[in-house]
Amino acid sequence: MTAQQVLLQRLADGRFHSGQQLAADLGLSRAAVWKHVRRLQADWGVPIDAVRGRGYRLPGGFEPLDEDAISGGLSKRASKCLDALTILTVVDSTNRVARESAPTQTGCARVWLAEHQTAGRGRRGRPWHSAFGGNLYFSFAWRFDLAMSELAGLSLVSGVVLAELLRDHGLAGHTLKWPNDLLHNQRKLAGILLEVSGEADGPATAVIGIGLNMRVPTDRGRQIDQPWTDLVRAGAGNMSRNGLVAGLVERLTDACQLYQASQLPPFLARWSMFDGLLDRPVQLLAGGTARQGIYRGISASGGMILENASGRSEHRAGEVSLRSVTAT
Repeated sequence: MTAQQVLLQRLADGRFHSGQQLAADLGLSRAAVWKHVRRLQADWGVPIDAVRGRGYRLPGGFEPLDEDAISGGLSKRASKCLDALTILTVVDSTNRVARESAPTQTGCARVWLAEHQTAGRGRRGRPWHSAFGGNLYFSFAWRFDLAMSELAGLSLVSGVVLAELLRDHGLAGHTLKWPNDLLHNQRKLAGILLEVSGEADGPATAVIGIGLNMRVPTDRGRQIDQPWTDLVRAGAGNMSRNGLVAGLVERLTDACQLYQASQLPPFLARWSMFDGLLDRPVQLLAGGTARQGIYRGISASGGMILENASGRSEHRAGEVSLRSVTAT
């Protein structure tokens, strides 16, 4: 590990550590420790406190991502399907490295995680704001023996998997918003980015990127241009990051195997249990045109169904934005 990684490991407990002790642990001078602290603050936005006479601390601490802890939470079946698990301290985007090093064998997964992303993005290239060590930046790549066009429903499947996992870890009141957002009390808690590559007729690789807000510092939150929340604010701040990662790998493995066999239909009823806009008035934006109607859920192919005076119409992910509106 680098000196900065060791320093972060020492500060992960949230307690004060003297500069003298940190210097001894790292084999550096106290001045060098101070320089590393300044770089972590400036380059990665790590909110380290420096207090004369007490030393350094990371308020609240954080749970470092740990390969052994994650692997230990997997079943033998899921472990057998996991080709690689890579944890990065800092990366521009976990989805980028996942695309570049995706599995070549069907039925296998590769997973990438990061403590911090410098260029994370969501749907339509929107930035995904990253706080060091406080959130979950996760990419899961799976090789399918399916055509690229058949993988579009995986964004919905991934939302179902995440919603069920959080429910089973004690979260309540969260909903899914078509096609790729998870909300809590109408505020964004997580987002999903699906990227597909391969042969048009298969095989094809899906990279499922998940960003989950676990603990967002207030100063970072001011940079977000939409209503947001995190697990701490949702009353579920005690969830383990490593435990959630293990659960995601386990459940996404099961989901991808089921999707390979049956595609989207087995997940439709599971999606509807979390569908926060079902049978509510909505506004659909597409090509600069706004349409209003009643949202009637999703089709067997994953499109959203809008009903208005003109009848029912189906709209695909990537073409529309969906906003709830107040009925009059």
